[in-house]
Amino acid sequence: MIKRLLIANRGEIAIRIIRACRELRIESVAVYSDADERAPHALAADRALPIGPAPAIQSYLSMPSIVEAARQSQADAVHPGYGFLSENATFAQACVDAGLTFVGPPPDVIARMGSKIEARRLMQQAGVPVVPGETPDDQSDEGIKHAIDRVGLPVLVKASAGGGGKGMRHVRDAREIVEAIQAARREATAAFGDGTLYVERLVERPHHVEVQVFGDHHGHVVHLFERECSVQRRHQKVIEESPSPVLTSGLRARMTEAAVTAARAVTYRNAGTIEFLIDVPSGGGDHAAFYFLEMNTRLQVEHPVTEQVTGLDLVRAQLLVASGEPLPWTQDTIDQRGHAIEARVYAEDPASGFLPQAGLLLLYREPHWPGIRVDSGVAEGGEVSIYYDPLMAKVIAIAETRELATARLIAALRDFRIAGVRTNVPFVARVLATQAFRDGSIDTAYLDREGEAIAATIDDQSAIDNQSAIHNQSAIRNPQSAMSTFDPWDPSARTVRREVSHAGSPPRRATRASSGDTLVAPMPATVLKIHVKGGDAVKKGDTVLVLEAMKMELPIRAPADATIGAVCCREGELVAADATLVEFA
Repeated sequence: MIKRLLIANRGEIAIRIIRACRELRIESVAVYSDADERAPHALAADRALPIGPAPAIQSYLSMPSIVEAARQSQADAVHPGYGFLSENATFAQACVDAGLTFVGPPPDVIARMGSKIEARRLMQQAGVPVVPGETPDDQSDEGIKHAIDRVGLPVLVKASAGGGGKGMRHVRDAREIVEAIQAARREATAAFGDGTLYVERLVERPHHVEVQVFGDHHGHVVHLFERECSVQRRHQKVIEESPSPVLTSGLRARMTEAAVTAARAVTYRNAGTIEFLIDVPSGGGDHAAFYFLEMNTRLQVEHPVTEQVTGLDLVRAQLLVASGEPLPWTQDTIDQRGHAIEARVYAEDPASGFLPQAGLLLLYREPHWPGIRVDSGVAEGGEVSIYYDPLMAKVIAIAETRELATARLIAALRDFRIAGVRTNVPFVARVLATQAFRDGSIDTAYLDREGEAIAATIDDQSAIDNQSAIHNQSAIRNPQSAMSTFDPWDPSARTVRREVSHAGSPPRRATRASSGDTLVAPMPATVLKIHVKGGDAVKKGDTVLVLEAMKMELPIRAPADATIGAVCCREGELVAADATLVEFA
């Protein structure tokens, strides 16, 4: 059995793994960047080691630093969590080479299924249906363009490595092709270190349904039913649930069988997810068409949904299987009970184009209700950093029926108090209340079509009422000192109070120039690419430059036809919020 586990991650997933370690009496070792020295996950572990500067590439994505931390701590295993290095076969192999148990599938399986191109080939051989598409040998911009021409618009340009919507672009208009290819390649290279792209036919208005699978070293492979993940924005999931409202019993049987077939085809071990697209417009019912999308060779962000409807602990099972033990359950003992829905809480402003937010959490009060679970990785008095994903927490409701679970989750979100940064909490509550969600008809493009209109229904006061109630809070002059005693398992210790002068969310930052003279940074960010120089003429809507913050690209566009007077930043420069980026002549 694993004795000491190093957790190569941060935030809520690190805390979730620490909890499982405590139950199994495994010593936990956290790692932290300079920005996370006082973060909840670093304080919750039995031991914590620094691994480098704040930028992820120098810390959480630094394989040598993490392997060295495992050596220093004398850990015998590494859990990668999700994101960062969790689907990096080179990292998994580095752990094995260092004599460490990697809590996940073998490195060669990660490599095969982590390459979306290779995964498509393997699934076709196994008889699992895949979306029509093409992977060109010529990976130049021109080569990808020719592949798009052959597949035919509309298409998705996708990164071979990674997932989560990063390195992915829709192309519906031939005039968008070159920019989409270059943006997808840049984002894929930055996020995964691999700019390889492929092209898939765009399935119009599909549902995104994934199946949780689990394998062990003894030849057992099971599924733990499905999760509906169609409520997503720009391919980033926002709400997940189980059971899926669009699956009949016959379709569920076909899809879970296909998922197990896929896992067996690669001799899969540990937790994984087979993601499918359901072509609902092609016809519903037991015979609806579905296609393999990708396999995530790791634990998913939304794994609590499955835990709630099956009553099973996936992280505990991961540690047992990694220790060489057989799966703690068989297929005939796994059932779905009730209905679970998860809402992701992001630090972002829906009213400003879902602009990522960063700053100090002046208030953070989670809802404590029967039938509500909250997995989080932040604390009051802590900071939402510009360096990492803006996911703050996940709120999961479980109830006897979908209707009751929806009502319970909406009520819990209304009771979630956050101040200091704007969040999507009021927006998610509105989405849950829509007729489209209630009747289960939301497809993967719904929020891209309707999200702006839904966000517009949230007035500033309702956002304040739902997120901010910070009057009459007693003060602690040194919140960092108070955080040193933070224990995420003690509800009474979940707050670090800080005196503030007024209630309410922070002022919104401009998403473009506040006057006709300049363009300013909407938040702290890195200048990724500059498209103009002094004297250039630009038209309204032209991309002037691209910023990167919280692992996302933020195009900054011209607010009107104009001439560039001066560029006031450099590529690679870290700029502050409201810093002048470009002056117009």
